[in-house]
Amino acid sequence: MKVIAAYLLALLGGNKSPSAEDLKAILGSVGVEADDDKIELLLKEVKGKDITELIASGREKLASVPSGGSRVAVAAASGGGAAPAAAAAETKEEEKVEGKEESDDEDMCMSLFD
Repeated sequence: MKVIAAYLLALLGGNKSPSAEDLKAILGSVGVEADDDKIELLLKEVKGKDITELIASGREKLASVPSGGSRVAVAAASGGGAAPAAAAAETKEEEKVEGKEESDDEDMCMSLFD
């Protein structure tokens, strides 16, 4: 992902066809060590392609990937134990936090308008 981000930054900076050295310079400027194999693979895959078309095709592919919301609903409907247990634990944490906030106000015995 870092290599892709560097490639996109180079394109946004006006470089129509970034080289491996350009990407290494971008990554190096933020203290990231560049992986030559990943850079070469990316440059080989995007060579001669329009970035807007690549992004559009990627969006189409991601549209078919299920998101986290549907998994929770399926797990709850099928009686899966992990999702309901996690939801219950989250609810208990919220209740504890709310209870603590209320008790803090009572301990102070002060009000803005007293």
